[in-house]
Amino acid sequence: MAEIRYQDERVTIYQGDALAVLAELPSGSVDAVITDPPYNSGGMTRDDRTMSVHTKYVQSDQVARGTGGAALPEFSGDSRDQRGFGYWCALWLGECLRIARRGAVIALFTDWRQLPLTTDVLQAGGIVWRGIVPWHKPNGRRQQGRFAGNCEYVTWGTAGPRAQDLLGSVALPGFFEVNTPRVREHITQKPVEIMRDLAKIAPEDGVILDPFAGAGTTGVGAVLEGRRFIGVEQVAHYAEVAARRCRLAQLRGGDDKGEQAGFDFGEVAP
Repeated sequence: MAEIRYQDERVTIYQGDALAVLAELPSGSVDAVITDPPYNSGGMTRDDRTMSVHTKYVQSDQVARGTGGAALPEFSGDSRDQRGFGYWCALWLGECLRIARRGAVIALFTDWRQLPLTTDVLQAGGIVWRGIVPWHKPNGRRQQGRFAGNCEYVTWGTAGPRAQDLLGSVALPGFFEVNTPRVREHITQKPVEIMRDLAKIAPEDGVILDPFAGAGTTGVGAVLEGRRFIGVEQVAHYAEVAARRCRLAQLRGGDDKGEQAGFDFGEVAP
């Protein structure tokens, strides 16, 4: 059963299965969906699918916060094959389309392995596909004898037509170049800087939904940019982390500490 782990006038954090929670949210109630779902990187073979998330995503120079280098808790849902991943995405994206207001942006992260499938399922969910925003990670892993795979991608579309003047004169970048956080609370935690920029795709005071909230960085970015936030996270540990970091972001308000912001929002207790 889903439960509310934290709620105030600006932020709501649910703990539970995304499909169950999304089914209960009212239609036409959010201004953007921005999320980093478990995209089953390398799920093309059985061996890839059965790897632990630490083997897939953790590099040797990454440090678990406050634990002397101990492994971060695992997250769920990252063992589907590509066909299962595609069907599953079409289900929750269909719900997101219902929940989104007309013209709202629906954006999700993926890697190079799942990029072709992700662009397909975005459209299968009934969303108007608008493009791909690359995120280059200068500190990403390089491998001998091949091109570096140090990019992720934000695939995005809209819930029907979107007026070009919806954000006034605001024009957002179509490319990011930001290092991954060296210190983090979630294995695949995104930089606060990127999530702040992505949050600007919603109107001021608009509602941003993240069905796979993880450590809550989407919520941190939304709060710091004056947007409201609804997050859903299945793993109890990460639901608590997301609630804490969003509360801290509210206390900080619009205080911009650049790269240090990501560290502070994971490190300081409420």
